[in-house]
Amino acid sequence: MSMTTTNPVLTEVGRTQTTVLRLAEQALWVAFGITLLTVAAKVQIPLWPSPVPVTMGTFAVLGLAAAYGPRLGLVTILGYMIIGGLGFDVFANSSAERNGWSYMMGGTGGYLAGYVLATLALGWLARRGWDRSVVWMALAMLVGNALIYLPGMAWLHVLVTGGLFNPAAFATPAEQTLSWGITPFLIGDALKLVLAALLLPALWKLVGNARG
Repeated sequence: MSMTTTNPVLTEVGRTQTTVLRLAEQALWVAFGITLLTVAAKVQIPLWPSPVPVTMGTFAVLGLAAAYGPRLGLVTILGYMIIGGLGFDVFANSSAERNGWSYMMGGTGGYLAGYVLATLALGWLARRGWDRSVVWMALAMLVGNALIYLPGMAWLHVLVTGGLFNPAAFATPAEQTLSWGITPFLIGDALKLVLAALLLPALWKLVGNARG
């Protein structure tokens, strides 16, 4: 595996060299990515024994980041955030009544900020070739999930200590933050990690076979 930062990502395979056509191609990738992120966020799969259904939002974020690279991935995730901020129903738990910037500043706000950090990290790691190996892609997914959880948990803890703490159900604010923000999602995130670790290298293998 190459450890340079100049490896092409999946969306750059076979791209045109003409500037105008390349920009048009990138615009289509951005539009496709925002659509995919929206659809994936709304997919909810019941998974016993997890108390909450698994959504495919984080899988789409991290997978697209690896396929797009840091620059195109950042444009795509920021476009997704802007559309959500304008009030469109693009997030997992948004709706016609709960949307826009007020929704984004709620309990999921930190996780949405983490999406941006994880996109940059996964795109950069893909440039180093981590998306071409099952083991390295699994490690990249761990990094990406950590970058989503850290700001997500931090912001959720601010909300809990700021007035949402329920002493009747939880011993400490930290316990409530963990119970709300990480414990229910561990099983689903582990499965999505495995899926991405298998999928991205498999796609590179298909690309290599097609070009060979």
